[in-house]
Amino acid sequence: MEIRNFCIISHIDHGKSTLADRFLEITKTVPKEKMREQFLDMMRLEREKGITIKLQPVRMEFNGMILNLVDTPGHVDFSYEVSRAMKAVEGAILLVDVKKGIQAQTLSNFLIAKKEGLKIIPALNKIDLKVEDLEEKRKTLADLVGVSFEEVSLISAKTGLGVDKLLERVIKEIPAPLKKYQEKENFSALIFDSEYDPHLGIIVHLRVFCGEVKEKDICFLYHQKEKFEVKKLGYFLPHKVEALSLKAGEIGWLATGIKEPEKVLIGDTMVKFFDYQNKKPLFILSGFKKPNPVVFASLYPKNPDDYENLVASFKKLHLNDSSLSWQEISTSLGRGLLVGFLGLLHLEITCARLKEEYQIETTVTLPTVLYRVELKNGKVIELSDISKMPPLGEIKRILEPYIKLEVFLPAQFLNEIFSLSERYRLKYLNMRNLGKDNLLIEFEAPLAEIIV
Repeated sequence: MEIRNFCIISHIDHGKSTLADRFLEITKTVPKEKMREQFLDMMRLEREKGITIKLQPVRMEFNGMILNLVDTPGHVDFSYEVSRAMKAVEGAILLVDVKKGIQAQTLSNFLIAKKEGLKIIPALNKIDLKVEDLEEKRKTLADLVGVSFEEVSLISAKTGLGVDKLLERVIKEIPAPLKKYQEKENFSALIFDSEYDPHLGIIVHLRVFCGEVKEKDICFLYHQKEKFEVKKLGYFLPHKVEALSLKAGEIGWLATGIKEPEKVLIGDTMVKFFDYQNKKPLFILSGFKKPNPVVFASLYPKNPDDYENLVASFKKLHLNDSSLSWQEISTSLGRGLLVGFLGLLHLEITCARLKEEYQIETTVTLPTVLYRVELKNGKVIELSDISKMPPLGEIKRILEPYIKLEVFLPAQFLNEIFSLSERYRLKYLNMRNLGKDNLLIEFEAPLAEIIV
């Protein structure tokens, strides 16, 4: 059967998970009696907060085709999840809430998809709602993507209106996996996520680019130089289902048997050990650029006896959230971890996961950013705890992180934004029009003013 690999990208709360639900219904992947809202949001936290936190793959079969969908988060703190999903697919549905229009993460995710060379299918969602400027919104989205007015699909993920036609577009317009990869005999796959199982060890989520892998094959993690025997493998339906093999173009899961979390790296290339040992030509994938943490906070277990469990839990969390960084610390509050996050929501979700998945409650210090201190003796130190700042007489200068900030807003709020810029030390750089009534303004800003 032919394969189509695609993801859904959008700003938070524009209807990605609801659209995924409709696809599951149309393709009969999930029986009607088992269907529930946000079906692909597996974590209780996701359903509780109404947001997607983890990317989630699912294999669907429809009209003789295999459709691998990856549902992605919409919040900026989890944009790293989106970039990982895009490495595993050939196309993306760019979904926009017709009431809210194009928003910040719409633009950000579109630019990532464009950079990855994905086929982008734009769609306006929630057209069952009364919208006076539908045609204008459709034109604005068409202009952003660079397609004709008619190429913007109009759908309602809630009612199912237009969703079947959108799925037909996925089949017709998103390219099949490249034959130049599939024709290579030697197995090669990209690890785009992972999780821990107490019996099977680390289970990786992978996209096979070349060749085929089966149970009991001896495989090798190219960058980590780790050899292992495949315990089990299969597909996501969306629960895990075992299969005999995974072939070029397919997305699935594979149990490595590896028990040490630090031995598996998201973004690594998996190959056959025999091919590596005999120096056969291998297709090595570029992987991912690890994101830099922007918010730092210290976490201490409320029960000091839980410290070792806290460290072990972080290693397991890191398996499917490799954006986390941490180091062990000891202060007047006891032993804990200094942790780097991608934002305040990322911090909140991580603490909630520690409590829910590992039964560890934590005390969290006020978040801060990382400062670079240049000393008069030529040394440079980095610290996030200002109380540990060296004596003033030893300091040459202190550098704080700055960011390029893009503010996407309706033109009517221009004056309000510029009044805020003075309060938060924003330096104006540039401004351009996006559509009839929207502006994109660029500022340079101290990170601490924006996040903390």
